[in-house]
Amino acid sequence: MDTLHLPAPKPCMIAHRGCSGLEMENTCSAFVAAGNRSYFGIETDVHITSDRRFIIIHDDTTGRVAEKDLPVEGSDFETLRSLPLRDRDGLPGRRDLMLPSLAEYIGICRKYEKNSVLELKNHMEPTDIDRIIQLIRSMEWLEHTIFISFDLPNVQYVRRCLPDQQVQFLVETDIPDLLTILKDNDLDLDMDVRLTTPELVRGVHAIGHKINVWTVNTLEEAEKLTAWGVDYITSNIVE
Repeated sequence: MDTLHLPAPKPCMIAHRGCSGLEMENTCSAFVAAGNRSYFGIETDVHITSDRRFIIIHDDTTGRVAEKDLPVEGSDFETLRSLPLRDRDGLPGRRDLMLPSLAEYIGICRKYEKNSVLELKNHMEPTDIDRIIQLIRSMEWLEHTIFISFDLPNVQYVRRCLPDQQVQFLVETDIPDLLTILKDNDLDLDMDVRLTTPELVRGVHAIGHKINVWTVNTLEEAEKLTAWGVDYITSNIVE
């Protein structure tokens, strides 16, 4: 089993899609495995189903992780929920592997006292983001949730609703005036490791914000980023 141990002081470690180096990504099994380890937080992805419910999965379709390929946002919750998922070795048969609900994910984070790092997948309507916030608040875990998204309007809306919330703008391409966007919208950065530089880290810190780097899967990369002073590292490697 691969492990990633960094000397103290180290960045906060976030389990990418749960403990996905050990269990099938974005399943309750992966979240529990992360909960039983020393991670600071557990990252996951939430979609809205055709019947306006919240389900946990990364892709827009189910074919990479399930035995049947369905469009996530074009299918209802119960249909998606009933899909058998394959294990990490590609084999079916584990009856405990299914797509979780948002409430199940938050419940596991709360039980194991792990911060939730919740990616809002695709563009969401404000009313749906409101419902996500309301659900997490009702479970008394909003103070321990970091919202992230590639969609700038998503994170802008979360920031307007929750002025004191931790919110990170996910980035995987070169964006002109990125630091200005972060400063003007009061957002932290969640940056692709391939685009992360020491100059960027210094720039983010200079405007008073934090930087999370994804997805970091080698000790060499993690040690380099630690030396640069990043605040969070998101990884598939078992900590």
